[in-house]
Amino acid sequence: MRLTKLEHAALVLDDSGKKLYIDPGAFTTPITESAGAVAIVITHEHPDHWAPEQLGRIVEANPSVRIFGPAGVASAIGEAFDVEVVSAGDSVEVEPFSLRFFGGAHAVIHESIPVVDNVGVLVDGSLYYAGDSFTIPEGVDVDLLAVPAGAPWLKISEAMDYVTAVAPRRAFPTHEMVLSKAGKDLSNARLRDVTEKAGGEYVALEPGDTLDL
Repeated sequence: MRLTKLEHAALVLDDSGKKLYIDPGAFTTPITESAGAVAIVITHEHPDHWAPEQLGRIVEANPSVRIFGPAGVASAIGEAFDVEVVSAGDSVEVEPFSLRFFGGAHAVIHESIPVVDNVGVLVDGSLYYAGDSFTIPEGVDVDLLAVPAGAPWLKISEAMDYVTAVAPRRAFPTHEMVLSKAGKDLSNARLRDVTEKAGGEYVALEPGDTLDL
């Protein structure tokens, strides 16, 4: 299975030509080559994690693709697309991918901003991405962790503590379109330090870069 990082929070996993998309949002370059998509996971309803145009292109190319997200995502999308609601503790098989869901709530941005539904997803027991949260997948030995690098809801110290708590074998940055080049370099340095101190390897993926799982 191969992971390709797209811009901001979007990822695509490819297993023998079958694809799983995670969080194809408005900060991501239009996805136009999605043949083979069998599933889409949307962690929460914020537009940087899903966009109707992105979903429309993927669904048009793959009419049988399944879309998963928490109740807030289903409510936000409405009748435009069929969303299968998932929550913490759910497991789903979408051949060839195995999905487990964790969490339930977005990290607090500010007391004036409502907290929305958010799920983390574990793919094939290997890749873990918590969406906009620091939810730890209890009882899971994480091989590859997608670490948020910059957002209105985080401090880099919180992301560093998160990596230390999960202690993955490998980690890479996500959710970094809100950062300048200097900001990305700073986040990568800090996240690399704690990943390596926890015994893992940090890979500073850029959009278009890949990793094999």
